[in-house]
Amino acid sequence: MEPRRVTLADMNQKFEHKIKVLFQHCDPAGIVFYPRYFEMVNQTVEEWHEVGLRHSFSQMHRESGYGVPTVSIGAEFTAPSHMGDVLTWSLEVTKLGRTSAHLRIIAVCGEALRMTATPVLVSVHMATGRPVPWSDDIRARMGSFLIAAK
Repeated sequence: MEPRRVTLADMNQKFEHKIKVLFQHCDPAGIVFYPRYFEMVNQTVEEWHEVGLRHSFSQMHRESGYGVPTVSIGAEFTAPSHMGDVLTWSLEVTKLGRTSAHLRIIAVCGEALRMTATPVLVSVHMATGRPVPWSDDIRARMGSFLIAAK
């Protein structure tokens, strides 16, 4: 079966999910310790694969033999998050290459921006560690999260 083509009407979809800030995320001052944000970024990527792309990390690693390591990441911490805050994380694809995907992931609490991350994922074969092209179906699903150029 041929994968469905992505049209402009399909684009600009955002993946969103929520994470409550727990004690385990915080430093003694009760605010999120910055490395924990990176764990939440990774959780957002994993949830996006499972729900948004319908191809879980478990399927990918165990059954398909592929992985998507983060090869680079930028971050900006705009305001602190506190224990008990519920962060809404959203993910968009800003650039989709043959083997890579550039993402923008933001966390907000209410209307307040808390953090922005810009990870780059690469599709790799787990046995060799070498980059491999995205499968047609995963690439098509990722394309629906690709933001239109401004």
